[in-house]
Parts: sequence; C-alpha cells; structure tokens
Amino acid sequence: MKDEQQHLAQSDEFVPESTAYDWAALRSKLAAATGRKYWRSLEELADSEGFRAFLEAEFPRQASVLDALGRRQFLQLMGASLGLAGLSACTKQPVEKIYPYVKPPEEVVPGQPLYFATALPLSGFGRGVLVESHMGRPTKVEGNPDHPASLGATDIYAQADILTLYDPDRSQAVRFAGVIRPWSAFVNVAQAELERLKGQQGAGLRILTETVTSPSLAAQIRSLLAELPQARWHAFEPVNRDHVLAGARAAFGEAVEPVCHVEAANVLLCIEADLFGPHPGGVRYAREFARRRRVEEQNGAAMNRLYVVESVPSITGSVADHRLPLRPSECEAFVRALASVLGLPVQMSASMQPHRAWIEALAKDLARNRGRSLIVAGEALGPAVHGLVFAINEALGNLGKTIELVEPIAQSPQPQMESLQALVADMDAGKVDLLLILGGNPVYTAPADLRFAERLQKVRLRVHLSLYEDETSQLCHWHLPEAHSLESWGDVRAYDGTVTIAQPLIAPLYEGKTAFEVLAAFSSKPSRTAYDVVRDYWKSVWGEADFERRWRRALHDGVVEGTQAPAKAVSLRGDFFQSLRPLVASPAGLELVLRPDPTVYDGRYANNGWLQELPKPLTKLTWDNAAHVAPATAARLGLQNGDVVEVVAQDRRVEAPVWIQPGQALDTVVLHWGYGRSHAGRVGSGIGVNAFALSASPAFWGMAGAEVRKTSRRYRLVSTQDHFSLEGRDIVRRGTLEQYRHDPSLAPHGHGAQKHEELPSMYPGFAYNGHAWAMSIDLSACIGCGACTIACVAENNIAVVGKDQVGRGREMHWIRVDRYYEGDLDHPEFIHQPIPCQQCENAPCELVCPVNATVHSAEGLNDMVYNRCVGTKYCSNNCPYKVRRFNFYLYQDWYTESLKLMRNPDVTVRSRGVMEKCTYCVQRINAARIDAKREGRPIRDGEILTACQQVCPTEAIVFGDLNDPNSRVAKLRKLPRTYQLLEELNTRPRTTYLAAVRNPNPELTSGKEHA
Repeated sequence: MKDEQQHLAQSDEFVPESTAYDWAALRSKLAAATGRKYWRSLEELADSEGFRAFLEAEFPRQASVLDALGRRQFLQLMGASLGLAGLSACTKQPVEKIYPYVKPPEEVVPGQPLYFATALPLSGFGRGVLVESHMGRPTKVEGNPDHPASLGATDIYAQADILTLYDPDRSQAVRFAGVIRPWSAFVNVAQAELERLKGQQGAGLRILTETVTSPSLAAQIRSLLAELPQARWHAFEPVNRDHVLAGARAAFGEAVEPVCHVEAANVLLCIEADLFGPHPGGVRYAREFARRRRVEEQNGAAMNRLYVVESVPSITGSVADHRLPLRPSECEAFVRALASVLGLPVQMSASMQPHRAWIEALAKDLARNRGRSLIVAGEALGPAVHGLVFAINEALGNLGKTIELVEPIAQSPQPQMESLQALVADMDAGKVDLLLILGGNPVYTAPADLRFAERLQKVRLRVHLSLYEDETSQLCHWHLPEAHSLESWGDVRAYDGTVTIAQPLIAPLYEGKTAFEVLAAFSSKPSRTAYDVVRDYWKSVWGEADFERRWRRALHDGVVEGTQAPAKAVSLRGDFFQSLRPLVASPAGLELVLRPDPTVYDGRYANNGWLQELPKPLTKLTWDNAAHVAPATAARLGLQNGDVVEVVAQDRRVEAPVWIQPGQALDTVVLHWGYGRSHAGRVGSGIGVNAFALSASPAFWGMAGAEVRKTSRRYRLVSTQDHFSLEGRDIVRRGTLEQYRHDPSLAPHGHGAQKHEELPSMYPGFAYNGHAWAMSIDLSACIGCGACTIACVAENNIAVVGKDQVGRGREMHWIRVDRYYEGDLDHPEFIHQPIPCQQCENAPCELVCPVNATVHSAEGLNDMVYNRCVGTKYCSNNCPYKVRRFNFYLYQDWYTESLKLMRNPDVTVRSRGVMEKCTYCVQRINAARIDAKREGRPIRDGEILTACQQVCPTEAIVFGDLNDPNSRVAKLRKLPRTYQLLEELNTRPRTTYLAAVRNPNPELTSGKEHA
C-alpha cells in the first residue's frame, strides 16, 4: 500500500496554550451538581484562566480609565460626535442614472419582488423552493409550501445557494488546456468524436455523473447509450444510498427505498442516521417530528419519543430523549441484540450485555407501539444492518404505516462504489478513450485507494463540467463552466419521487452550460438547449393534447402532479435470517469515522463563506475541520484541544488538530469531509485537512485499526461556543413530560428557585396601542440546525468576517444558536437556544447611546439608525443578551459586481464603525403594512414571516402581534411554559421562550427526572 500523507498547513499566528483539563475534577464537579447543571464548553466547565481572560477581553467588567483624555477633551469629542451624527446624512451621493424600459414587462413593478417555484438539488435529491427575485435578480430562497420535501421550509444549503450563484470565483469560461476557447470549439470537437465513436459503437466512451434523479437527463443519457451501445454510464458521489438499497436487496430480494412517515410514529429509533440533517427528506422529517413535540396538545399524550444510537453527536442525536454512543462497528451487534429481544431468530452478542437494560427498555417501547414505531439506519452502516432494520420494521408491523417502500429514486445504473471501481479499472486498463465528467469532483472525493487522479491521466480525452475550476478540472483537457441550478432548466425528484421542473431565475452569469447541453453536443442536434430537452421529455410523457396547461401548472406549483412514487408491496425473504453472516467481533483499538461536514458537506460548499462561518451545530467550530475524540479518549491519549495529531489508517495519514467532543463514542476519531481543498476558490482553498485522503473503497465511511500519534505542534481552532457568554446565568429551561404534567411552567421557581418580582421603572411607561410585535421560540422544537442564522444572513446582507475576526469574537450573525450540555462528559444531553435581539421594552442599550442611534419604535421595536451611529459600542456593553454586532472593519465587499446583485435591496448595507443587530425583519413588516393599507384591511396574523421563522424546518419560531389576542404569538405567550431571558433585569423582552420538554422512558431514567 502506498504511504500517503497530508500535512496540516503551518500557521504563523500565535496559538495559545490549551487548558490542561483535570478530568477527574471535572467529572466530580458534574457529579456533585445539584439540580440542572448546564455548560457550553469544557473551558467554561473548567472555568479556566483562558476562558476568564476571553470574557474579560470581550466584555470588561468596568470601563477603562480615561488616562490620556481629560474631561474637556471628552466633552469636545462628544459634542463633535453629536454634531457629526446629524451631518452624516447630508453627504453628497454619487450620480446614478435610471433608464426606462422601452417596453416594460407587465409583471415587473419596481420595488415589488416576484417569486418563482423551482428546485435545488443536494446529492441528487430535490428540495422544492420559492425564489425571491428583484428586477431579475434572485436574492432569497424560501421553501415551497406545496412541495412534499420542504413544506415551506429549507435547510442551510438551499439558503447558501444564493451566495454560490453570485460567487465571483465560479468558472467563467470554457477552457482547453487552460486556454479560453469558445463553446463552439468544444461542440466541433464533440461532433468529431461522435463520428469516430459511431464507427466503434461507442467503445471507449464513459460518462461519469453524480446521483441522477432527473427523469429527462436519465432519458437523454439512455438515448445516447442506445445509439452507442458499448459506451457506459457510471455514477458516484460520496453521500449515496448504496448501503440502503443493498440492504433492501438482502431483505426483500429487490432494491427498494424507504419513505418515512415520522409524524405517524410514537417511537423512533435512529441508528447512525441524522434523519433531521442533510437527509433527502430531512426538512420534512424534522417538521413532522416537531409537530409531535407540542406538549400542550392532549397534555402531552401525543408526544413522541426518540432514541438515537450514534458515534458522532448529530442534530438528530442532540434532540433525542435517549442517546447511546456506540462505535459504527458496534451497530450491527446492537441491531442483532434488539432483534433478538424482539423475538426474531438472531442471537445477542456478548458485547451488548453492558447495554442490555437499555436495549430491553427500547424493545418494550417498540413492541407497545406496533405499527406506530419507526427504525431508520444511516447510509454509513453496512447492508447487513439495513437488512436487519427492514426485517425489524416488518416484524413490528411498520411497513405501510410509518414507512413505505418505493422504487429507487436515483437512476444510477449500478451501486455507485461498484460503478466507480469499474470505471477506475477500465481507465487503468486503457479501455477508456473519452471520459465525460458531468458535475462532481472525483479527483478530490474518490476513495484514496483507487488513485483516481493517477488513473484519470491515462484517458486520451477528458472533459469536465463543473461550477468551479476544481481539482478534477486541473487534470482534464476541457473544462466547461456549469450553470447554477438557479440559472438553468431541469427536473429533479424529491425523496418520495415527486418531480419538480426547475426553471431559471436569471440568465447564466458566466455563460454556463448544463449536462443537457454537453450531452446534446454529442448528438445529431448539438444546438439543443436544456429547455428543449426537458420540455420535449415531458411532452413525450404527457402527450400533445393537454401539454401547455400541464407544463404551466407544473412551473407555477413547483411540483408535477401525480409523480410521487407509489408504495410497493414486498415481503421478507424466507431465508433472510439464515443468510446473515456470522457477526465479526468489533476490533479493539481506535476506529476512524468519516462523515460529511455539517456545514460545507462533502466539499462542494467549501468556497461558500456563509457556510464556512456558520458555527457547526454541536462543536461550534468555524473555518476548519478537526480530529474529534471523546473526553475519555483524549485523557487516555494525553490530548488537549488544538494539539496536532497524525491520524493513520492503512498506511494513509493526515495531520489534524484535536477537538474534544463530549458525547462522542469512546475509542473513535472522527474527521469530516469537505476541507483540505487545493482548488476550491479564494475562500475555501487551503483550509483544514482532506479527510478523503484516509478513505478506502471497501470502507469509505471509516475503518477500525486507526492510530493517533501526537505531534509537538499546535493549531488554532476557532469555536464560537464561548462567545457572548451570559456567565452562568440561568437562561435555559428544560424538563421532562412528567415534570411538565406536575408543573407546566418548568420555570426556575418550578425547580426550587425563587420567582423574581417585577421591578418598578424610573421611566414612564408607554402604551402600545397599535401593533406590538413579538416573537416566541419553542426550545422543544429547535434542533439547532442553523438554518435561521443563514436565512438571516441572506435576508439582511450580513457580512462574512473571516477566521481571525471570528476568533476575536467579532462574527456578525444577528441570530446565534447557543448549544448547552447537561450531565456528564460521556453521556451529556444537548439543548439548543436561538438568541436574536430580544427587542426589550426597557432596553438598556437605548439609555447609553450618546447619539440616539438606537431608539424605540411605537410598535415596540428596538430600531437602529445607522447613519447616526458613531461606534462608541456603549450599547453593546450594556446589552445583557450580547446580541449586538459591531463592524470593526469594512467587512462588506462593495466592489465585486456579482455580489452587488446578490444583496437584498430592502436592507441597508452597513459600513465600518456601525453597530447592527436583529430588526425583526422590519422591512418585511413594512411591506405587509403597505399591502394591507393598499387593500384597506388590517395585517393578518401569519402574514408577516421573519426570515428565521420562514426557514425553520421545525416551526420553532413564531412571530406576530401581541395586541391581537387571537394571534399565535399572543396565545403562546400565555402558555405556562413561556419565560423571558433574565426576567429579573426588568428589560421586558418581546422575545420569549417556551421551555424544552423531553419524553424519556421511565425505565431508563432516575427518579429525579420524573419528580
């Protein structure tokens, strides 16, 4: 085996010494805690000197002494500030010309956005969206309420696609051997190759795609293969459904795909499956799950229960009622043990005896809910695990109720890893003469043992279509710029088979092409466009008679009626259990676990600054990946956060910094894909380490027998989990369903603490006789996915500041999601809490601003007047919630033309020296006010959706008018679970929270959890 090594990039910056944790003391501290003990990081738990120093630097306890500035000078400067604040709005603006349309489009009204239904793919599966367009410029993505995969919400990737669309680093020209060429030159070459291929029936032609669910693209490829029968189609991308389909074949004798009905399940079990994360149905599944967490309905009788078994803490695991950390290699033994307890002919392994009580309690819960339970396994687990999960679901009567089986959604001709292996073997044998790579980046993402880059260069003619000139493009003769999904026609299937016809919102910015046009270049009609191909395909499906009506209806609705995949009746093979191979004991030593990154995924979003700067849901790391280890593993190996280690697996090695992650399975080291890119773009190149360098085709998702060797170096990792600390104040509320039934408030006084009385104010009150805007956030529903943060960035033109500034606590996000731990280091529970501006009625920030830059509106909003702000930062220092953001530098890019097109024209772009914060999306409030006034009616409840509310997959955020007693927010505010952050300060925030409620199994919890 070739010894391959990747070194972590050296850093010239100072790397502070890490805290040397006293693990025994930390465990004793947690064990001795009375009541609920919440903590955000190991640094906070240890109360280290570094943690205290960071807090002091971020928010000093006392004002600096004015040593070099006398009282007279201070007053002079203050007077100048007041004067300049009034003059700043009088700056002469540059002359800008407006040219009228010769023939204006009827539907385009200046200042009024238009919305178009389309779809955005991720790993081939479509998510239905509505895209907001201002004067022909797409600026914001929202979920399509009529689409089954989105139900009106989206995820972080759909939101960030706007930035990818306008990314100036995207490929902008056709290139041959690095030289810019016209598209016609490529078409001429393609036509010449077609004539040659016809003479040999396509021998030597290979087409490599990512996961294809597009009916029209699959039909076009098959048409080409019919004309050239010896050509071959291969498909590969890192996150695929190979193991799921292989498990179905083992269990039922044919490949079928599960479609879950989460809302119908009383008990859910996810095994190494992040069902609410970047899963094909993740947005819908998260919403269905959250709908069953509303404890006010039937006094919690309808509340579901979630069990999660996983090696790496995930979004889904963080909201579980019970979570069991296991190594991936132990998951098959776990599933066999569960099957055995449920009475299936499978033996329990001795390795599961320590978890027997957990498994038996789970089995009883599943058995009590036959036909109303659901078990899901993740893509990383092997076919045997998936086959057993299918068998258990059938035994529990779940098939056809909480889970349906449908024909595979993807059109791939064979399992993707097998397909890639076959292609590499043909390239190595010299059988591939022409390779068309339509999307993807296999030089970067292919398993390291296949040596794809080396064997690719044996192909005579290599063509690559991609958004960026990436690692694969560097090794291809022809590079073709790919049109973004928002620039192109197409069609795509959702997780349940529903088809959306994708329509472009804007003409290609950089003359991009689609796979349709590349394939058309190798046909008798090389001038066919993507529009022609897609339209002709659906005309062949629907016929001529009613085509135009159905076409327009599909474009308008964003779904093609009647395309949902029908359920398929299957039965378990009679010899399934006999066909199971003997269980191989889980090997001792460290286990390497490879997973897609929670933000940049498999590397396709590496150049997206919004996602690079988004804190990862559990670690809160930004701008890097790391080697994650459990606290006990770190203690055994003598590791601290930031230590650089060498991770070795099968003679391949990478160097990575360590991050200690509570709740991770023991003896695992986790690395995330997506980093270590060499040709990602100006933002993503040279960041982090390439975890694909450790992958192998037989064990793509990880392997046993890994080694971790500590080096003498350290690396600076930037995590936001200690930023904006509220220093131990009690701001998180959580309880169990039994506790809720005993005391529905779940507030501090319900846990033995004293309830604070409202303090009198020295200032006169204000009567909000008109609207009184308010927000309610349900902590039971929040899964910490971060979609609200990215939606806010897109809506409000929030800047990216970079790793160095984030490390100084200067990230600009208007809404952050704090993650708290509760419990011990090895088995903590997680809770997420979104924190926007609280819009206080008695706002401390307003009292200290010397220039009235922060003021109160008649409707209760804490407004910012940007052109008054002189940057004293007094407001930020006086904000108890730490939600104000200051532009220390000119973070915004005011010069790149494409980024100018991206920005929301209804929101000011802030400059250096200006404070900013959440506005409750005041631009949306004003737009609704104008519409209501024009139509002569009041604003309807639910008409105004803030960006964070609209994107939220779980409907955790509700916004509305408190003065409307029938509004949802007014009703939620009256619930016993409602509480205000730092209520004792008498700031009277308009944003309130609903305490989180979990539903643990009484057999698995101590008595105090149900007191």
